[in-house]
Amino acid sequence: MILQETISVHVKAAIKELYNAELPSVEFQTTRKEFEGDVTVVVFPMLRVVKGNPVQIGDAIGRYLVDRVEEVSAFNVVKGFLNLVISDVFYQNTFKQIRAVEQFGFVSPDEKDAVMVEYSSPNTNKPLHLGHIRNNLLGYAVAEIIKASGKKVYKTQIINDRGIHICKSMLAWQRFGNGETPESTGLKGDKLVGNYYVKFDQEYKKEINELIESGKTEEEAKKEAPLLIEAQAMLRKWEAGDEEIVSLWKKMNGWVYDGFEKTYTALGVDFDSYYYESNTYLLGKDNIEEGLAKGIFYKKEDGSVWCDLTDEGLDEKLVLRSDGTAVYMTQDIGTAIQRVKDNPDVGGMIYTVGNEQDYHFKVLFLILKKLGYTWAEHLFHLSYGMVDLPSGKMKSREGTVVDADDLIVEMAATAKSISKELGKLDGYSEEEKEKVYNIIGLGALKYYILKVDPKKRILFNPEESVDFQGNTGPFIQYTYARIQAILRKVDFDITDDVVLTQLHEKERELVKHLMLYPEIIQNAAIDKSPAIIANYTYDLVKAYNSFFQNVSIFGADTETEKIFRVQLSKVVGETIKSALGLLGIQVPNRM
Repeated sequence: MILQETISVHVKAAIKELYNAELPSVEFQTTRKEFEGDVTVVVFPMLRVVKGNPVQIGDAIGRYLVDRVEEVSAFNVVKGFLNLVISDVFYQNTFKQIRAVEQFGFVSPDEKDAVMVEYSSPNTNKPLHLGHIRNNLLGYAVAEIIKASGKKVYKTQIINDRGIHICKSMLAWQRFGNGETPESTGLKGDKLVGNYYVKFDQEYKKEINELIESGKTEEEAKKEAPLLIEAQAMLRKWEAGDEEIVSLWKKMNGWVYDGFEKTYTALGVDFDSYYYESNTYLLGKDNIEEGLAKGIFYKKEDGSVWCDLTDEGLDEKLVLRSDGTAVYMTQDIGTAIQRVKDNPDVGGMIYTVGNEQDYHFKVLFLILKKLGYTWAEHLFHLSYGMVDLPSGKMKSREGTVVDADDLIVEMAATAKSISKELGKLDGYSEEEKEKVYNIIGLGALKYYILKVDPKKRILFNPEESVDFQGNTGPFIQYTYARIQAILRKVDFDITDDVVLTQLHEKERELVKHLMLYPEIIQNAAIDKSPAIIANYTYDLVKAYNSFFQNVSIFGADTETEKIFRVQLSKVVGETIKSALGLLGIQVPNRM
């Protein structure tokens, strides 16, 4: 924090001059509301290097600062706490520095210190749904925040494009599709393929019921249903490289990829690279052999290979089956190593995956550390909770998921309905209105999801998210639009630096909020939590609205005050836009 850094330098100088001692660090606290002051220095830790009464030491430091430091205008000491009143000169000088920086709060990326962020990672047997939306929004926002904090970032995903679930969609299309294509049906490719995944499940259940009626147990019926047996045979053919099956697989996956890209574009997320499980599923076997040679893994009598993690409080983990085939852990080990080979500057990875995989990632990270990879010390599972709806849980096989594309359209429609009721966009052309509805709807969706700590489960309510009051995206967007309206009224020069004799308390409060932004970005990057950015932005907007209601901008007593208040509004607007940008949220200039 700018203020604490400045005060820290002067407090250390005071200890040196007054007591001829070196103070290694200065501890700060927020000043309690019942005491006057803007920042509090804790005196007690200083007793390690300075002997004496903490109240007397605090008093001596306070007098030193008031006499020599223009930023400190007054002080008081309560027990071992030195409360400092910071002068308006400091806040105005700091605001001048903030105005002068093009991307305030951002740190230029260190090209040698790269982080890879994995998110989305869907299956190619169905379209993206509400759960994928939380995954994508979290991964994208964390990547943008870490980039702003000063690291190079690669955004990637691994697409699960092989396995029995893919064959189920392929078989159902072969059997019931009558040659349908995205073009012939007008459906996005991922939706078309997803429909056949649901169709497979419907027909599979019919066969199970018929087998049960013929005398089979439910367990027997599930295994012996002809459709499942045929899907398993198709998978074996795919793995053997059967030309007809591979050709169908490529065609249907191509439809899905096209559909995914349209959804990503609508959602406003992007990627630097793509990995495909059809290419990576054989990776990792060589690494298992290396681990065996080093004694990290061991082989059982049946030939299967395991890693014993019981000393670390986990269990024994299978890493290679007895027939030599890979398990998911094998692939993930190999894929992580391959990613660093592809991008040698990567020093860490973040996996955006739901909390049902918490144990899997504990094991993966531990195994990679045991294999001796230094970057394995910097692996992080961005674990997040499920997204629920008022109507209940989603199920892909039964076709009861909330489709991502449908939700994006619904959010824009909800924004349209509420905006019409409030008369927010009177005087706009229809084209302008539709654009703003989309910005408001998407902003509402993204903010509602990202303001919540990733670890917490979310109950998503579309109408509640588009409220123009409270801690919502539209409320913040509306404040930004209000500031732009103020700036459009300006008919005087606001580029010069101005100095006020005294700041209004609401002006001072706003500058304090702005000063926090660089620290907020760093904290959000460390915690991998977009919620820190979201809630900071809400607090900034609340402070601005309080300023707007209590301080006249264009009716200011002096020209200098008027210029300063417009400048302050402009920087607040820029900071809102910057912070929401880290969350992937756009802001409308009019609303």
